[in-house]
Amino acid sequence: MAAHRLVIGTTNLKKGLELQELLAPYGFEVQTLREAGRPILDVVEDGDTFAYNARKKAAEQAIYLGAWVMADDSGLAVDALDGRPGVYSARYAGENATDADNNAKLLAELGDLSLAKRTAHYVCHVAVADPRGEIRTECADICRGRIVFEPAGTNGFGYDPLFEVVEYHQTFGQLGPLVKGAISHRARALRSVVPKLLALKASGAWG
Repeated sequence: MAAHRLVIGTTNLKKGLELQELLAPYGFEVQTLREAGRPILDVVEDGDTFAYNARKKAAEQAIYLGAWVMADDSGLAVDALDGRPGVYSARYAGENATDADNNAKLLAELGDLSLAKRTAHYVCHVAVADPRGEIRTECADICRGRIVFEPAGTNGFGYDPLFEVVEYHQTFGQLGPLVKGAISHRARALRSVVPKLLALKASGAWG
């Protein structure tokens, strides 16, 4: 199993848990950066696309750790705000913003805009780098929804309490992890990347 070690390039514990649960059935020894055995490398996310940031995080962490690293860059794009907060989702209200700060800013910017005009989608771009920092595979996907007028539910993180999946009439904050694990942007991107990971593993790339 150690030959198939895969480090998840995040320090977000909730995100790490989500990814660990999704990848556990596929025979990888999954670790977060906090479990990787070295001081955590701070990678500056200075790209203007999710793809750029995901690739940069995966490559820099892989070289630093000498391990296979899977990193993602995810965020919320709101149509009425021309795609904001986008790549700035985690720091929308400032560099040290909390989820509550970011949610409050988003609600303030949308004001009393009608529900029909509060359409949005979550984006996730996943990149996997080998220990040399070469990007070996990547995938991206989205989950569509809309932004409700006040937070609902305590599950998830980030903008989840505001992001309503229309088909379920509930926010990600209200939906349990099993549902989110099936329909979220991250789950969809991972479902696309898993067969590529398995192919790399079968090819002996981890050897």
